[in-house]
Amino acid sequence: MANQLTLKKDFSISGKGLHTGLHITARFCPAEPNTGYRFIRIDLEDRPIIEALAENVNNTERGTVLNKDGVQISTIEHAMAALYASEIDNCLIEINGPEMPILDGSAIEFIMAIKNVGIIEQEYDKQYYVVRNRIEIKNPETGASLIIMPYDGFSITTLISYDSTILSNQFARLNELADFETEIADSRTFVFVREVEVLLKHNLIKGGDLDNALVIYDQEIPQEKLDDIADAMNIPHKLVNKLGYINNKPILYDNEPARHKLMDLVGDIALIGKPLKGHIIATRPGHKINNQLARLLRKDMKRQEVQAPIYNPDIPPIMDNVRIKQLLPHRWPIQMVDKVIELSNRHIVGIKNVTGNEEIFMGHFPEEPVMPGVLQIEAMAQTGGLLILNTVDHPEKYSTYFMKIDNVKFRHKVVPGDTLIFRLDLISDIRRGIVSMKGYAFVGDKIASEAEFMAQIIKNK
Repeated sequence: MANQLTLKKDFSISGKGLHTGLHITARFCPAEPNTGYRFIRIDLEDRPIIEALAENVNNTERGTVLNKDGVQISTIEHAMAALYASEIDNCLIEINGPEMPILDGSAIEFIMAIKNVGIIEQEYDKQYYVVRNRIEIKNPETGASLIIMPYDGFSITTLISYDSTILSNQFARLNELADFETEIADSRTFVFVREVEVLLKHNLIKGGDLDNALVIYDQEIPQEKLDDIADAMNIPHKLVNKLGYINNKPILYDNEPARHKLMDLVGDIALIGKPLKGHIIATRPGHKINNQLARLLRKDMKRQEVQAPIYNPDIPPIMDNVRIKQLLPHRWPIQMVDKVIELSNRHIVGIKNVTGNEEIFMGHFPEEPVMPGVLQIEAMAQTGGLLILNTVDHPEKYSTYFMKIDNVKFRHKVVPGDTLIFRLDLISDIRRGIVSMKGYAFVGDKIASEAEFMAQIIKNK
C-alpha cells in the first residue's frame, strides 16, 4: 500500500489571472494527512477555506470555479492537475485573489515548483477510489461523453473534435501519471480568435494574451477588427495574413490542444478527493461534463462510505492460516480469520470463508443458516488483533484484548458460501498499548457489518 504524500515545504507562484487580469500570488503549503486539497483566501478578512471538491464547483465556463458561501476561486484546473499527477494527497493553497495565476497556460510551472521543493510521505495510507464497473456519462447536445473502465492504475484516452480547418480531430493519451510531466504538463490552453469578442462580453479572458494561450485563427477577420480585439485586451497589435496559430510561441505538439484537454480532465478528476484507479475514455471533454462525472463519483463515494477491498484469491496472502495461528491464540472452532491480504502500519484486510460445515449452523439456523452477528464482530476483532500485533517486535509473545466495542451495525446477512472481507483502520495512534480501530465486513461490494473497537496489547506471562 502507498502512503499519502504532501509537500516537503511551501512554494509560491505569482502571475495574472486569465479571466480577472489581476496579479495574484498562490502559496502551496504542506498539509496534514486526510485533509486533501484546500484553498484559503488570505485576502479576505475571515480567511475562508474552500475544499477542492466537485460539489463545490458552481461554474465551468472556460475554467473550473470553486464557490463556497459566496467566496470563489477560479481557473484551478492546472494547479489541481499538477498536484494530482505528482500524487500529492494533501496541500493547503493560500491565495490572495479570486483566481489562480494562468502563467503560460499550462501546468508545467506548477510541476517544476513541486519537484523543486520535494515531496514527503505521511503515515496514513492512500485511500483510492477503485472503478469496479463501467461508468458512462453523456451530453447528447455536444456529443461529449466520458467512460471509465476498471483498470489497476490511472490512464486517459482523449478525443477532441471542432468544426475548424485548423483544429479538427485530435487524439491524446496518458498511459500513467509518471508520463504527465514530459507529455502533458506543458500543453497550453487554447482559444479561437472568433470566440474572443463573446468571451470579453461575458467578462472573461481579461488577462489573456498571445503568451498564455494557443490562439487559433481559422476564419479570416479584417485586420482592423483584429486590432480592435487587441485593444480590448490591452495587448499589442499583430499583423495576421494567414490562417493558423498566431500565439507568440509556436505549438509544441501537433496535438497540443488534445493534450491540454486531457490535462484539464486530470485537474477536474482531482476534485473527487481521492486518487482514482481506472481508465477514462474522453470524447470531446470539457469542464462541465468533467465535473458531472466527478460529482457522480463523489455521490457514489458518499453512498458507499468506504469501498470494499479488492480480493484476488490468485495472489498469495501476506499471512496464511499457519502464520495466523502463530500470532493468535484462537483455535477451532473460534479461529475466524483464514488469511490476510493487505497489511500496513495503519490498516489490515483479512478474509473469512464461510462454509456450511461450521458447527454454528447446526443451531443458527438449521433450515436457514445465517452467520451470527456476534461472530462477524469476533472475526473482525481478530483481524484487528493481527494489525496491532504487527506493530511490535516478536508479536507471538503478545496477546490482544478488546476493551470496548461501539457503533455496531448489521446491514446484510451472511450465509454459507459467502466470503467475508474485513478492513480495519486505526482511528488513533497506539498509546500505552491501547488503540482504537474502525472496522468493516464486506460481502462482495456490500457492507455486511461495521463496528468501532478499543483494544489493548499485553505481553504474555
